[in-house]
Amino acid sequence: MKYDTQIGAAGKGLAAQRHEAFSRSLAAGTPARSCSFPACVHNIRAMNLTYFKRYRMEIDLAGQELELPPVGSGYRFVPWDDSLLDACAKAKYLCFRDEIDANVFPCLGELEGCRRLMNEIRRKQGFLPAATWLVTYQPNPRGRADLCGTIQGVRDRRGLGAIQNVGITPPHRGTGLGTSLILHALEGFRQAGLLRVYLEVTSQNTGAIRLYRRLGFQVTKTVYKAVEALPM
Repeated sequence: MKYDTQIGAAGKGLAAQRHEAFSRSLAAGTPARSCSFPACVHNIRAMNLTYFKRYRMEIDLAGQELELPPVGSGYRFVPWDDSLLDACAKAKYLCFRDEIDANVFPCLGELEGCRRLMNEIRRKQGFLPAATWLVTYQPNPRGRADLCGTIQGVRDRRGLGAIQNVGITPPHRGTGLGTSLILHALEGFRQAGLLRVYLEVTSQNTGAIRLYRRLGFQVTKTVYKAVEALPM
């Protein structure tokens, strides 16, 4: 299972930034007259852009029991340290390079784009080390440790917790790592005094949506992310 993400300015194309107002009108259900479309459509093309339907999902941590599930032997959850920036970027790239999120946020499809994004997240004033983790897998103590998951968290300007990225690499999906990774981050948000946490997920990522619902997240808003359409 691949999980989803919230991306900052490093992932925005120029055209996408120029058309945010149009995107907001889509989310409100009042698109421009030239771009009517069924409400069930996951993504649409208009004005040389593709609009991806995404959900904002939130969780209230007040009174929540965050019990970490057991994980398999050889997995290690590594807390944030600045020396891990490049490793987190590489893990992010391995998680998202072949997924729909690399279409929604093209920076995720390139290693250098992931490095820029990690640098941007780290420089955010509200960056939360306690909500930022790297997962490695090393079945042989003398062998190499594989990068297999990452998550980052920040405090936004309104004082809410925001999950920036969460992903598990393909060979390690279905092992419970995604659940554990999110719970590690949620505990970090709680330690920072943040009891309301949100993320965004592309509507086609049904597996991630099921996971988030199971953990207690609820859809609070529908948005449309504008991406420059590739030439036909």
